[in-house]
Amino acid sequence: MKDGRTVWLPFHRDRIPGLPDGFSYSHWDGSGPLPGDPADVRFLIAPPRPGAERVLRPVLPFMPDLDVLQLLSSGYAHMTPLLGDLPAGCRLATGRGVHREATAELAVTLLLALCRGLDQFAAHQAEGTWRPEFRSSLLGKRVLVVGYGAVGAAVAARLSAFRCEPVLVARTARTTPAGRVHGVEDLHALLPTADAVVVCAPLTGRTRGMFGADALDLLKDGTLLVNVARGELVDTSALVRQVRAGRLRVGLDVTDPEPLPADHPLWQLPGALITPHVAAFTDTFSTMNTDFVARQLHRYARGADLENVVLTSPGAEAGERAA
Repeated sequence: MKDGRTVWLPFHRDRIPGLPDGFSYSHWDGSGPLPGDPADVRFLIAPPRPGAERVLRPVLPFMPDLDVLQLLSSGYAHMTPLLGDLPAGCRLATGRGVHREATAELAVTLLLALCRGLDQFAAHQAEGTWRPEFRSSLLGKRVLVVGYGAVGAAVAARLSAFRCEPVLVARTARTTPAGRVHGVEDLHALLPTADAVVVCAPLTGRTRGMFGADALDLLKDGTLLVNVARGELVDTSALVRQVRAGRLRVGLDVTDPEPLPADHPLWQLPGALITPHVAAFTDTFSTMNTDFVARQLHRYARGADLENVVLTSPGAEAGERAA
């Protein structure tokens, strides 16, 4: 029955306390048979796993009354090929900011690990070699935080505890309580002044490849670069050349391509520290996701604006439809 109240959840309902009454909830995590007729679904939460677009591709064309497609990722570039399958007026929302604390924590962890040479000390440990060395400190260093959204702001807040100098860069220049935010047009002028760069920007048509060969060439020898955003923001081939030459040291939670093939040179390069896109994967992952889902569904139930709506399929009337 198309009553406009059917919600498909990627978690069992008993794992999400405080869900609003009045909806018909079904569990579908992208595996196994569908829990009902997809034509009844008005609110679909995509499974929070890599490759979610592959499990959504077969079902979206059969959801003509879908009102909201809720992602739990911060980005939605992977959904671009499926946007034509969304019915007119369907809102696409992301999980932007849901895992900002965990992502910022890993960004700073990677930066500190590079700074103090933990990757090299780990290699010495594997060899059974006791080799004391002087390493760098973040104290007094100039750190560019590129992308001053939810994650970038959380990174900058953590960096202040290390008495370094965070320099904030975003799409547009502005002044915030945290200080001045440079516009992206200042980036190339700022790169030669940086001791470290933390990339937190979203992947868009403008940001794709923003750290190409020319931008990387502007960084001074010994600069640390951490990427917790998307691999496509950085030219991987140019980055490999810079790390192989010993000019840069990098900490990457994201790569291009991803997953990184087993024979890719980044795996073996001294000066490259790689984690497999796990910034959000902590013991708070489920709780942060389920709290956000409950909050979003309460907004939907009362007809309030949803968080993080990034687009509405063509054909919608002005404003968001009430549940």
